[in-house]
Amino acid sequence: MSETEDPIRLFMLAALADGKSKAPQELARAFQATRAKPNDPPDAWRRYLLPIRQQALSLARAGQVEYLRKGKPVDVEDVRGVVRLRLAASDAAATESPPE
Repeated sequence: MSETEDPIRLFMLAALADGKSKAPQELARAFQATRAKPNDPPDAWRRYLLPIRQQALSLARAGQVEYLRKGKPVDVEDVRGVVRLRLAASDAAATESPPE
């Protein structure tokens, strides 16, 4: 399986395509909701939090995603504390309108 086929990676790119920033916890909850089973506990989303964070780091190092702290981009190697994620500025522009 290649990196682009990873379901979490594809989900994250699709979820961030609206241009808004999202917390890793929001993405984990949304991903879990797509796979929810009736008997899942309310905190079942937590099992996806580490994979979401790992994919976010991978996407950030590839230049596809930016980490934000207090609304401003942070260096991927300096990520700690409360952060949000969004598509990188170059990727966001490319997905919104194709060149004419």
